[in-house]
Amino acid sequence: MPIDFRNTNTIWASVLVETLSRLGLQTAVICPGSRCAPLAVAFAAHPNIEAIPILDERSAAFFALGNARNTGLPVALACTSGTAGANFYPAIIEARESRIPLLILTADRPPQLRDCHAGQAIDQTRFYGNYPNWQAELAVPALDLRLFAYLRQTIVRAWDRSRLPTPGVVHLNCPFCDPLPPLPQPEAQALETQFPDDFFDFPTPVGAKHWVKNIEAKPENFHPNASPSDDENSLKNIELGDLFEVWKRVDRGIIIAGVAQPQHPETYCRAIAQLSQTLGFPVLAEGLSPVRNYAFLNPHLVSTYDILLRNPELSRELAPEIVIQIGDLPTSKELRTWLETIRSQVWVLDPSCHNLDPLHGKTIHVPVEIERLNISESVAARSTFLKRWCEVELKVRKEIARSMGEVEAILEPKIAWLLSEILPKSTPIWFANSMPVRDVEWFWKPNDRRIQPFFNRGANGIDGTLSSALGMTHRALPGVLLTGDLSFLHDTNGLLIQNKWNGHLTILLINNNGGGIFQMLPISQFDPPFEEFFATPQTVNFEKLCRAYNVEYEEITTWEQLKQKLDPLPQKGIRILELKTDRRLDTQWRQQHLLKLALKID
Repeated sequence: MPIDFRNTNTIWASVLVETLSRLGLQTAVICPGSRCAPLAVAFAAHPNIEAIPILDERSAAFFALGNARNTGLPVALACTSGTAGANFYPAIIEARESRIPLLILTADRPPQLRDCHAGQAIDQTRFYGNYPNWQAELAVPALDLRLFAYLRQTIVRAWDRSRLPTPGVVHLNCPFCDPLPPLPQPEAQALETQFPDDFFDFPTPVGAKHWVKNIEAKPENFHPNASPSDDENSLKNIELGDLFEVWKRVDRGIIIAGVAQPQHPETYCRAIAQLSQTLGFPVLAEGLSPVRNYAFLNPHLVSTYDILLRNPELSRELAPEIVIQIGDLPTSKELRTWLETIRSQVWVLDPSCHNLDPLHGKTIHVPVEIERLNISESVAARSTFLKRWCEVELKVRKEIARSMGEVEAILEPKIAWLLSEILPKSTPIWFANSMPVRDVEWFWKPNDRRIQPFFNRGANGIDGTLSSALGMTHRALPGVLLTGDLSFLHDTNGLLIQNKWNGHLTILLINNNGGGIFQMLPISQFDPPFEEFFATPQTVNFEKLCRAYNVEYEEITTWEQLKQKLDPLPQKGIRILELKTDRRLDTQWRQQHLLKLALKID
């Protein structure tokens, strides 16, 4: 039996870990500390769970988030008592907003050692407010078979609540008494003969179909967009005949493919393309959506909508009667302002219970995945409205290509444009927040490279960027991180993982010596205090920083050099390719060219 009978805590922790293993857990991230020793020992000893030690709790949490996002499976995250768990909070917020499954296990002092200055004891109940899907404090371990059955059932419930009905965070606070190491206790060892052989052969909670011992840990069963089983989800194979009839009666409609990280991107993109062709609607695809990277599927793809809508006359001409929004809205402020102005009827297709309408418009939520719609195979005729969208899209794409071709110096906007041309097929790429995601929306060109975009756009913070990208690429395809200098510096402790990490990550480090996003905002006109308090230049020597972490470094000075470094990508290790830019000149170029491109359209 896979239970460690050395003492009370080892039995407790091994029951917890074995139950998670049978449910499908593959990865656990462990932060060092005395109080979580029982959990660390149990995870480290389990043959079917990869236990990864990470020193910094904030980096550990984002690594777990990046890994869960890529695999679709919940990742367990354990730490000691006190402020250690507080460092998980930013990643927990992002996981909730992005619907990523995480299992948080915070070790704690038992109740009798709280509120008495026992040391490293703080109030950890409801530690994360309303962000978890579910949270509970476990009982203090004791040698009682009924308690072990309670633990087993609680862990099954925690696993289910991390995935259904909407994926997210579950927090279990885990008090432990001494002894924390696996020191032998004769009374615990005596319990081995009392444990039933079929202890792990038990039914899961009401509504599930399988016994724990029969659950297969296949990522496709537990992906972030998973819906409940057939008997629990009447929308799985929904027939939306009436809804399609409403949409088909409209000539002037658009589909917005917003921010999305589907577990099966080609299936997702194909479903959107089929809906577009059935209705004859253009697809406005966010740069952070995989739709732009499967352009061969979609003849009605529009990538330059932000630029098009800067032309006042064209923005009126292209106004639709209805909008079908799939997932979160794109980043574009121009698009959001336009949608607020035209006040069209909006249909949001999303399986979660989240409100995805920050504009508070005329919105109808259809709780279904786009992949689950039974879409007609018929192809609608190209309306004048659709032809106009496609016509102006083609013009702007050509102008962008011409402008980028003229740029010889290292220019930040060109990096995103070039990556969409040269990255190897199926490359996973993590986009940092602030300027990288905006350059991707403006300039990432449609392609057939099946590139997989990843990002933290739930709460849109810069924290954990590096660690998330490392989690994404652990035991996965070689990947790329596109980041600015401040986002990178905010998470350099993420590099501490490299001795336990298996994969390759190329970090494209755009060093514009400060916060380039603020250069785009009105506050940049007020200096002082702009440079010191908003741009916050750090003047770090990244080559020396890489030496300290034993990370490969190279400065990129030409576009040809960048091309050679990215195709093919290495298979192992971390490397940083630094591209030095001037954020003031980059800002001027963006502002001039975005407006110039918009006004040239007729």
